[in-house]
Amino acid sequence: MAAPLKEILLVGLGAVGGIYSLILKRSGLARVTVAARSNYSIVNSEGLHFKSQKYGEIAGWRPDRLTSSVAAAANQKYDYVFVTTKCIPDIVKTPTLLEPLLSAPYVDGHPQPVYVLMQNGLNVEKDLYNAIKALGKGEPRIISSSVFIGTNLIAPNVVGHNDFDRVTLGIYRHNDFTTTTNTPAEQALLDDLARMLSNGGSTVTVVPEIQRKKFAKNFWNVGFSSFATLTGYTVPALFRPPPGEGQERYAPYVWPQTKGEIEEYTIGALRGVLGELVELGRALGFPDSEDGLPSSLVDTTIENTKKIQSAPDMKHIPSMLLDAQKGLPIEVEVIVGEVVRMARERGVSVPRVELLYGLLLVKQNQILREQAEKSQA
Repeated sequence: MAAPLKEILLVGLGAVGGIYSLILKRSGLARVTVAARSNYSIVNSEGLHFKSQKYGEIAGWRPDRLTSSVAAAANQKYDYVFVTTKCIPDIVKTPTLLEPLLSAPYVDGHPQPVYVLMQNGLNVEKDLYNAIKALGKGEPRIISSSVFIGTNLIAPNVVGHNDFDRVTLGIYRHNDFTTTTNTPAEQALLDDLARMLSNGGSTVTVVPEIQRKKFAKNFWNVGFSSFATLTGYTVPALFRPPPGEGQERYAPYVWPQTKGEIEEYTIGALRGVLGELVELGRALGFPDSEDGLPSSLVDTTIENTKKIQSAPDMKHIPSMLLDAQKGLPIEVEVIVGEVVRMARERGVSVPRVELLYGLLLVKQNQILREQAEKSQA
């Protein structure tokens, strides 16, 4: 007899949420409910359209159940709740987003699900952990992740996707960065989730300590997403040579007249930023090893970025820059602000990261001002 389908609630039908709702349903192991919020109306009437190199062209796709809010979905038991929204705690904290699942009557009639956070940044789990802990229903079960995916929301119900999606999964342990062995129960939970995602087509890795993986991924965002957002130019502006004769024109690229200064000062400053992150990683207890936080990550992050971003056909826009271009709040607090706060708690000096944070706060402040003025007009 086949095992019963897992009941899944996925919150946030943006690009990442769209792809992973598709993956979960493709697995054949889950019944997928999606709280779509802002694009509910168009998805409800037309479905979701995928333009994916990996999963193909799919028109009018729908999950098993679509709701317009978490409150509307909070009428049944769920095994897993996936959160795929951006984490912007200065706008809305995760427990506020999930409040219908963390209050009566839901908590009186249903057990707390396993929460799976598929979000950028550091310490995105803390607020939710504390909120669940306060319910007095036992130790919170939270799985955190490091997601690598090439996807954008082309239109409110159109998801563009390239040929890859990779996710690393691990148990969130509150204020613990050094435990490197899963208990049998933790491993079984992770294996169950990994089976669903891999059956659906995603590439999945399970690790015993997820925070070092999230920290390593945050390297790129702190350095290169911050650069792009503050300058308004995508990352090829640091590396890409001018187009050759007869080659299709593209932008941005490095203008030869000041190329040397870019290499010395801009790349040098980025190298300094990443070096500060390594120092913080050591203070957190991440060892200098391949399964920890290797010091070589500074060089490999820069060299791998240069290799990828120098390509003539590179059109990727970092998500933080894309949000800024759209006039949407950026993930400054969980990507950069948390680095500053963690460093201060541990007495680690990160002056370059603090400068990035200070400048990005101005960007965020003005985005919020412009949003408020538009809403009042």
